[in-house]
Amino acid sequence: MGRPKLLLKVGRRTMIEKSVDTLLRSNIDELIVVLGYRAEAISRKLASKNVETVINPHYRMGMSTSIRRGFDRVDPRCEAVLIALADQPFIETESINHLLDTYRRNPQGIVLPCYRGVRGHPVILDRIRYGKEMERITGDIGCKSILDRHPEDVLEVEVDSEGVVIDIDSWAEYRTRALPERGFKGNDAEQA
Repeated sequence: MGRPKLLLKVGRRTMIEKSVDTLLRSNIDELIVVLGYRAEAISRKLASKNVETVINPHYRMGMSTSIRRGFDRVDPRCEAVLIALADQPFIETESINHLLDTYRRNPQGIVLPCYRGVRGHPVILDRIRYGKEMERITGDIGCKSILDRHPEDVLEVEVDSEGVVIDIDSWAEYRTRALPERGFKGNDAEQA
C-alpha cells in the first residue's frame, strides 16, 4: 500500500491498536505481537498496552518467520496458540471467545472460524501436537501447510461476524471497509 497499513486509522484508532484491543478484551492468557516493517513506529502505538512485542528482522521472508518468532516466545506451559493477523481489524472479541470455548470443549487440535462457509482467522493450534511443525513452517502462507497435512484435525466453527474473513491489503479494501468508520469519502483515503 506504499505505507505501513497498521498505522492507518480505523475509526479513532490505528489498525494495530484496534486489532490488539480486540484481542486484549478476549479470554486469551497472553498476547505476543510480532512486528517487522516499521516496527519502531508501530511499537510506540502499543507502549501502553499489556502486550509483549517481538521484532522479526526476517519479516521479508514471509509470514512464517513471524509465526515462528512469536511461537518461540510463548510460555512453555501454554496448551495452544491463537494466531491472529493485525490487518484484520474487524474481528470481534465474541468470535475469539467462541473459538477458545470451542477449542476447550473439543478434541480437535485445530480450530478456525468460518463465515458463510469461508474459512478465516484467527486460528487456534494445539501447541503440543503441532509445535514441531510450527517451528518448521516456511514462506508466506502461515500455518496453511499444517492444516493441509491434518485435515481430520481441523474443526471449522461458523461465526456470525464477517470480520474473520476481511483483511486490508489494498487501498480499495481500506476505502470500502475502514473508511466508512471514519466518515471519509472517495480519494480522502490517501490523506488518512
